[in-house]
Amino acid sequence: MSNEPQRFGILVLPEHVESDDPVAAAESAIRSAVVDATGEQGASGYPRFVGDGVEADIDPETRTVEALLVDGAELDYGLTVRVVDADAF
Repeated sequence: MSNEPQRFGILVLPEHVESDDPVAAAESAIRSAVVDATGEQGASGYPRFVGDGVEADIDPETRTVEALLVDGAELDYGLTVRVVDADAF
């Protein structure tokens, strides 16, 4: 059995939001989603997570988003993404 998280929260934020506090970041998010592990590897080689219109390849150790689609499209310039604990929602 894997010790890797099976669920994450994803926050899509305007680039200027710099808060390290997940609650403050969530209040500034223009989109949020809870994504679950699919058991598959994405094109980036990292585990694929999907949910609420979001597909993400996430490195579970560093919580780095290696690839992301929101409603089938890449993020526009000026937007960033942050990974948080799914129970923060």
